[in-house]
Amino acid sequence: MFSHESRCIYRKPQLIEVICQLRFPEILTIGTTVPDKFQEAIRAEFPRYSKLQEMPTPKLAGTPGNMTLQKQEPTINHQFVSADGTWRVNLTSKFISLACNKYTCWEDFAGKLDKPLAAFIQLYKPAYFERVGLRYVNFISRNALELSGVPFRELIEPCWLGPLSEEAVQETGCSRCSLDVEMSIRGGCRVKIHAGPGMVKRAGQQDKEVKFIFDQDLYMPGQVPVKMSAGALQTLHSQAFSIFRGAITDKLHDALDPK
Repeated sequence: MFSHESRCIYRKPQLIEVICQLRFPEILTIGTTVPDKFQEAIRAEFPRYSKLQEMPTPKLAGTPGNMTLQKQEPTINHQFVSADGTWRVNLTSKFISLACNKYTCWEDFAGKLDKPLAAFIQLYKPAYFERVGLRYVNFISRNALELSGVPFRELIEPCWLGPLSEEAVQETGCSRCSLDVEMSIRGGCRVKIHAGPGMVKRAGQQDKEVKFIFDQDLYMPGQVPVKMSAGALQTLHSQAFSIFRGAITDKLHDALDPK
């Protein structure tokens, strides 16, 4: 299930998005005051600003037999985007995140995170982080990798395929076959994985190709000291490749063109 091979970088990665999110005890100032000083600290790299108002799911409250749905206060989400739209920082009263839709390597991603995270820590002084997370979303396209017509059982290891690993099962006749796993991994971390074929939308349009979705959400729970956040992210990142490489066959690994 986990590979022990050395990390490599793929020339044809299938990552749609990589997201880092750090959650902290709520800081009300972020939701009630314009984060102008934070913007100034990162504006050179993230010049495009927008403010989103998100409505949380109503909360169920009361006693058995007398339950009601309570409307929650909207969450203000401050969004800062790079000029080319590749990078996005989101800041709310409960989390800060960095997302990238054209991921190249961890070193570039971590470097892009440095300034927003340092500015956030300096300006808002969180007591600690409640959850440090790193998410890798892969949409594996056989067409893009010149593997059209190759069944997923030749590209993905059986433990992530379920019935689709059997030759007798036809992909076209299976309307749903996915696997969702949450488990502990080394370093006090955990990972949630969603794996299975699916169809996705791009720019509001349905993509007709069935892709294999491999979505890893690695995280460190509990109270993570602020000064340990960078180390926590490094620990999470160090395990992401071994999970992904352990999930794919040598045929898919070669098609991704490792360097």
